[in-house]
Amino acid sequence: MKTYWNTTGGLHAINEWQPNCWIQVTCPTEDDQQDLEERFNIPDYFFSDISDADERARYEYDDGWMLIILRIPYVKEIRSRTPYTTVPLGIIHKRDVTITVCYYETNMMIDFVSFQQKRAEGFTDYVDMIFRLFLSSAVWYLKRLKQINGLIETAKHNLDRGVNNESLIGLSRLQDSLTYFITSIRGNETLLSKLKFKLQIDELDADLIEDVNIEITQARETAHIYANILESTMATYQSIINNNMNTVMRTLTSVSIIMMFPTLIASLFGMNLVNGMEDNRYGFIIALVLSVAISGLFWWIFRHKRLI
Repeated sequence: MKTYWNTTGGLHAINEWQPNCWIQVTCPTEDDQQDLEERFNIPDYFFSDISDADERARYEYDDGWMLIILRIPYVKEIRSRTPYTTVPLGIIHKRDVTITVCYYETNMMIDFVSFQQKRAEGFTDYVDMIFRLFLSSAVWYLKRLKQINGLIETAKHNLDRGVNNESLIGLSRLQDSLTYFITSIRGNETLLSKLKFKLQIDELDADLIEDVNIEITQARETAHIYANILESTMATYQSIINNNMNTVMRTLTSVSIIMMFPTLIASLFGMNLVNGMEDNRYGFIIALVLSVAISGLFWWIFRHKRLI
């Protein structure tokens, strides 16, 4: 889907392309991609790079065109293995043409458009727009990190009531999400530091870049904190599971030893040999009492040693 935005004095949708307008492309079809390539002579591999879900944050130039790939947060389906991940957002620019391309519909871009419309100031130039996209991505990373922290606390609360596989698997998936976040935020931070020296920056852009740096740094540090907390939590519950397993195995071993004595006594008196108990009318009772007495003695010993 293509949307044309007039960015002068605010953000207003227009019906067709005009010089210096912003073309927002979301979940493009093959026809959308072909139309943009033929109309503006955009290098065809730009779109294939943006469509690659694993493409790293970077920039490059080709035939006067500039491609910037920014990693932004994205929430998958609830049952996905990694509910929170990141996807590439491509920014394509040349002179009076500025295009953003994302092959996923994200809350960040919806909020970005809504906020710019409320702001009613538009963009001074394409550089201002690029850094505002950086700022929006950093803010949304912080929002998603708060949601992840809430899920971690919920899982911990469930595990406090009883260790279960569902909560542990949920924590493991959140750990994967934090890994994606940390890697993407670090890539965006590196990209930002490079673009500061490649783009034409004025005083207003410098102030905006400072704000972006603050938000990205906060997002990176927050992601590291949550990752460390989650790693520590997983290690703690792993130790609890191992300790519970050791307790169960120790109890079962002690019970096996106690049950061995009645078996041993029954085996001794049950052998086809002369043992003095063949003609004793109380032989069975004697063997039974002896088994119970020895088992009870060892049960008391193990109980005293806290082995049961």
